[in-house]
Amino acid sequence: MLAPVFNLNLSHKILPHRVTIGKYDGIHPCLTAATASDKIFVHNPHQNTVYKGGRWSSNALSGDISLLNINQSITCIAAGPLKPDAKNDVLVVGTATNLLAYDVENNTDLFYKDVHDGANCLLIGHLGATEKPMAIVGGNCSLQGFDHEGNDIYWTVTGDNVSSITLCDFNHDSFNELIVGSEDFDIRVFRNDVIIAEMTETEAVTGLCKVMGQHFGYALANGTVGVYKGLDRAWRIKSKNQAICLNSYDIDGDGVPEIITGWSNGKIDARNVQSGEVVFKDNFSHCIAGIVKGDYRLTGKEELIFCATDGEVRGYEAASAEMRHHMLDANFEQETIRDLSAKKQALLLEFRNYEENARIGSGNLKTAGRASQTHDEHGIIPATTQLKTGLSINLGSDKIGPHIEVSLETTNNTVIRCVLIFAEGIFDGESHVVHPKENQLSSSIRIPLWPPKDLPIDLHIKAMIGYKGR
Repeated sequence: MLAPVFNLNLSHKILPHRVTIGKYDGIHPCLTAATASDKIFVHNPHQNTVYKGGRWSSNALSGDISLLNINQSITCIAAGPLKPDAKNDVLVVGTATNLLAYDVENNTDLFYKDVHDGANCLLIGHLGATEKPMAIVGGNCSLQGFDHEGNDIYWTVTGDNVSSITLCDFNHDSFNELIVGSEDFDIRVFRNDVIIAEMTETEAVTGLCKVMGQHFGYALANGTVGVYKGLDRAWRIKSKNQAICLNSYDIDGDGVPEIITGWSNGKIDARNVQSGEVVFKDNFSHCIAGIVKGDYRLTGKEELIFCATDGEVRGYEAASAEMRHHMLDANFEQETIRDLSAKKQALLLEFRNYEENARIGSGNLKTAGRASQTHDEHGIIPATTQLKTGLSINLGSDKIGPHIEVSLETTNNTVIRCVLIFAEGIFDGESHVVHPKENQLSSSIRIPLWPPKDLPIDLHIKAMIGYKGR
């Protein structure tokens, strides 16, 4: 469980996806984020000194916040140990045309490079057996890696514009593979510059994060969040809101990190990596801009830090064993009450159904085939009604192209009033509703489908059956 430990308001608007944390002096973690005015602020609550000169803004210094002038629209930022064997982190900033590596502590540029394919996302880390850490940049259909001197030591192409990247030991070879999400709905896994795995999703991949081992989390533009274990998807959920950022953090001290999500409506939640069950949730008043981890209070414990777009910063840490015990007791009581209430409602509904069936049975009502009217039972269908389903290939005609045809038919004189089909990757919103007009109702219906790719797809079909009205 998470316990809040600090709350700040930095009075600077924060751009989504552009939040990081770095130890620029090798000791003190500093929260770093991009603002709407083409600047980057560095929040250093541990020292009274502020950064001056060079790229630092001289007229916007306030307290423990320093502003770094970029003078270009900032698309992504990252901080990490880019220099080999160095203790201090380097700040790397991406724009639509350039990449800047900046030594914050020494107020110097490490390199300033043109990136013709742009910088949509970036990270700092080790890829494969490469000894040097590199800044890996995802651009328009390309991936580039730079060392601390700006040398282009890695380059490859991918199928579409890169929207998210992360490093993960995907195949248990003790080396990091690069996992790449792109706008063509694909997640690709690179071992150096070779694609070793590919998964197709239903929307543009907007977020990726390593969780543990082969597990990694992903987010899509349509509000979907899920977890893969290797090539297999462990679970996924879909929300009407958009997942802005992902991270992982062990909130319950069991040694297994949970996946943490920040949403566009200000909601934050933590989910079990195996099942997707929500184990913690909280709310901000504005959209979440980023989630980072660090020992921000220098207590020796890593905190989970959330940043909202209005400048609110909130830090959490895993609760102590004693506090966790009390929280579990309270949660257990609440869960027990919820479970008992749900069982009570289900039993009451079942009891009402039995009463209704007994009342109808004792009345000797002749309802078969009659139209349903308000407050009557004429719409009740026979208990033996079955819905037959079938799939076939239709070669089409002059008016309609080749397609897959779903056939539905009832086993008696009932009619199909409405059909709902749920499937990934076929329909917008992953669902499709067919509602025939009253004069077209019949006991059978054929629904054409056009799958965009040759992939196995699960169809979940719900049908509303009744009688024709009069």
